[in-house]
Amino acid sequence: MSRVGKLPVAIPAGIEVSIKEALASADAMISVKGAGGSLHLNLNPLVKVVNEAGSLSFKAANESREADAMSGTMRQLVNNMVIGVSKGFEKKLSLVGVGYKAQATGTKLNLAVGYSHPVNFDMPAGISVATPTPTEIVIKGADRQRVGQIAAEVRAVRPPEPYKGKGIRYADEKITIKETKKK
Repeated sequence: MSRVGKLPVAIPAGIEVSIKEALASADAMISVKGAGGSLHLNLNPLVKVVNEAGSLSFKAANESREADAMSGTMRQLVNNMVIGVSKGFEKKLSLVGVGYKAQATGTKLNLAVGYSHPVNFDMPAGISVATPTPTEIVIKGADRQRVGQIAAEVRAVRPPEPYKGKGIRYADEKITIKETKKK
C-alpha cells in the first residue's frame, strides 16, 4: 500500500467532514467545512474512506496498482482540504524591475509591469489578494490548487527574463542570470 495512503488525516476541532456515499460510485463526495470556507471533492471509486474517531483513513478498494496509488493521492487531496479550511494557503510573488508595481483593490489586482497598458486581474471567489508593498503580491485562499493556479497566471504576465532577472517571480524563486554575448 502507498506510504502516504497509510497515514490517517487528523481532523482538528472546528472542522466538519461529511462523506456522501452514492449508489453510483462516481457520485460519492467528501465535504470539508471550517473557518476558511467549505471545499468539496468527488471520491474515486478505487478508494474507500472511513471516518473513525476524529481521523480519516483511506484504503484501496482492490489490490490493483492504480487503487494503491489513488489511495495516497486521495489522502493528500483531503489533507490539503483540511489544512486549507483551517489555516489556508498563500503564495508570495515579488516584482523586480524599474517601475514595476502592483496594487490590490478589493478583488482586483492591477499590475504595471512595463507594458503600454496596465494589466488587470479579477480574483475568483474564495481567493484574496494583498499588496503589502508595491513590489510584493500575496495571494491567499483555502483551495491549494486554485491559489497556485492564480499565482502562476499572475507570474505568466511577465515571467523573469534570464539576462537581467526582471519580471514577476515567486518570492523564493532563484533566477540563474545568463552571461551576455561577448565580441
